Amino acid sequence: MKLTRRESLAAIGTSALLATISNRAFAADPDNPHIATNTYPWYTFSRREGYEQVLHTDELLGEIASTAITGYEPIINNVAEFDGLKERLKNHGLEMRSIYVNSSLHEQDDAEKSIAEVLAIGKAAAKLGTKIVVTNPSPIRWGEPEDKSDTQLRTQAEALDRLGAELRSQGQTLAYHNHDAEMRQGAREFHHMLTATNPENVKFCLDSHWVFRGCGDSEVAVFDSLKRYLDRIVELHLRQSVDGIWTEAFQLDGDIDYTAIFEFINSKIVHPHIVMEQCIEEKTPRTMSAVEAHREGRNRVLAGLQNT
Repeated sequence: MKLTRRESLAAIGTSALLATISNRAFAADPDNPHIATNTYPWYTFSRREGYEQVLHTDELLGEIASTAITGYEPIINNVAEFDGLKERLKNHGLEMRSIYVNSSLHEQDDAEKSIAEVLAIGKAAAKLGTKIVVTNPSPIRWGEPEDKSDTQLRTQAEALDRLGAELRSQGQTLAYHNHDAEMRQGAREFHHMLTATNPENVKFCLDSHWVFRGCGDSEVAVFDSLKRYLDRIVELHLRQSVDGIWTEAFQLDGDIDYTAIFEFINSKIVHPHIVMEQCIEEKTPRTMSAVEAHREGRNRVLAGLQNT
């Protein structure tokens, strides 16, 4: 049953309103919010149109800038991707406050290599102003619904905590991100990553729609996650669906009541870094280009933040 806005906000609870305000360091100016976009949505649009999206190019950065979005959160796989990027970002008036980096942490040997790679990427990104490093530890095998063992989850949590501590020493923040796979089996992987790690080392990037979808299209799960891990949320990924299908442009109303979420974060207790990640999938309506959808989505996010 869908929650009303009043019920959603009540579910957050009085205790949540007393959560730590340390995350204010990532706050947007409430009168002129900084809104970023992850690069994955642009890939989904290019795939629909039948062409390959090349990241970090003047063409892509120009399209993003044309939507009035001011932040760029790229998926980074190696340090070489930063070559010339600082100048291109500056030319298009974009900031790179956060990056998304893949990692593999559930096996000890892989974890050591992955930690070194992420730290090197983070150090290089810091020179471009990046403060938040977002990671979603990889599944056992991509595309296959195989759950990690308890031993692998313990190994992963220990590695995640070490990675976060090392990034802190570089002046950066590690934000744990989940997809739907981590919500299987009672969400044991999701909860263990945020229970077995030091909150000072491992913060949280709440991707509300992956929580929603991973928990059987449950808005209750979204607000429970918001309540339980409020004091660790430094970034919010935005995606909307209607009847379980991703919308073409982000909108406030749909399966998730984002007006209720924005009302809460605008209480000035926690102000996470806002990153749009409105992707498209097979059944998504086809009425807009990537630029049109992102411009419309950005305007709706801005209205939601400023009018709550």
